Amino acid sequence: MPTPAYDDQNVFAKILRGELPSHKVYEDDKTLVIMDIMPRGDGHILVIPKNPSRNIFDIAEDDLNAVMATVQKMARIVITAFAADGTTIQQFSEPAGGQVVFHTHVHVIPRFEGVSLRPHTGDMADNDVLAAQAEKIREALS
Repeated sequence: MPTPAYDDQNVFAKILRGELPSHKVYEDDKTLVIMDIMPRGDGHILVIPKNPSRNIFDIAEDDLNAVMATVQKMARIVITAFAADGTTIQQFSEPAGGQVVFHTHVHVIPRFEGVSLRPHTGDMADNDVLAAQAEKIREALS
């Protein structure tokens, strides 16, 4: 399947360049972790590679490995930060797969027994709530 070209004007590319704000919770040389501004659960974060790629079909193997290592690290951290019972890890590729932002990213969502994911309504979360949750995650990292 041919993958469309990467668009460097997507929201995550702009965040990586510092053109748009985000609540950063972790960063290393290959990945960035930010709060999802339309969270489906408390503590919902996104792990994104710093190098450009559209999705699973075109990401370089070393970037994918770095992303997944960060996903694992952050899954453990959000369990601690939110006293969660588990996590949901999601990655969507192409429109038919549910992808909306065309820069590779992986969702890490803390989960709690008996609590369903909130629907994806497109409504943004309260900025103060996101800031507080980001701080909680950063504290769990230290």
